[in-house]
Amino acid sequence: MADLGFHWPSLLVFLVNFGILLAVLYYFGYKRILAMLDQRSASIRDSLSEADRVRQESTQAREELEAQLGEARRAGQQVLEEARQAAERYREEEQARARAEAEDFLRRARTQIEQERNQAIEQVREHFADLAITAAERVIDRSLDRDAHRDLIERALSESAEAQRN
Repeated sequence: MADLGFHWPSLLVFLVNFGILLAVLYYFGYKRILAMLDQRSASIRDSLSEADRVRQESTQAREELEAQLGEARRAGQQVLEEARQAAERYREEEQARARAEAEDFLRRARTQIEQERNQAIEQVREHFADLAITAAERVIDRSLDRDAHRDLIERALSESAEAQRN
């Protein structure tokens, strides 16, 4: 093999040197590198499990938030319904109050109209009594006792008013 350029003693020295170098690298480097790689894979595993846990927590938090949002919507709808009912009650109360005021106004107006009608009738009676006395004076051509005549006419008008009512 010397023809091929192999020198056995050199080859043996090279192999021994390589073995020693391999043993030193294995002892000082390989174990540390393997420990570092194991630590790195454990760290990655922990990170992945932490990411899964965070994802689960965020999913749970989102579900809780959606539940709270749904509850808030229901509460908002309930508040709106209560406000609508309160507005309806207020409107009904205001309508009832307005009706009562209108009925009171009509009652007062009718009373006032009745009083004014009675006053007008009384004025017509007085005027009619004066006209009747004046006409009677002219017919009889003498002056009658006005008070006596007025009493007579008042009685006649009262009797005719009673007869009309019946």
